[in-house]
Amino acid sequence: MRRLRIATVAAISAGALLLALPTSADAAIGEFLYKVGPGLPQGLTNPPSGECINLPGTTDDDPAHSPRNLTLSAATIYLDFDCEGTAVDVLAPGGIRGQQVQFRSVRFS
Repeated sequence: MRRLRIATVAAISAGALLLALPTSADAAIGEFLYKVGPGLPQGLTNPPSGECINLPGTTDDDPAHSPRNLTLSAATIYLDFDCEGTAVDVLAPGGIRGQQVQFRSVRFS
């Protein structure tokens, strides 16, 4: 009887631990790569889903360009900071665009 109780407690504890771990819904698994200015490479690894991200390295004068969405989620990119205004493009997982696509913020679904 004691062994059964210990096994039950262990199973319940393991289940609780699994429920506490973050899931892939919390992040866009993979990398989102882009360039700034004359082509300086930048990137985000496992970016959070559903949150607007202002891209590091971008400024009012130097937006990001040449996006590569190597995550498992769609990436909506915006010309303005804080995901303001109309979306410039939506990149499906694996989507790549050229230097003509300029943006300053992104949100992953």
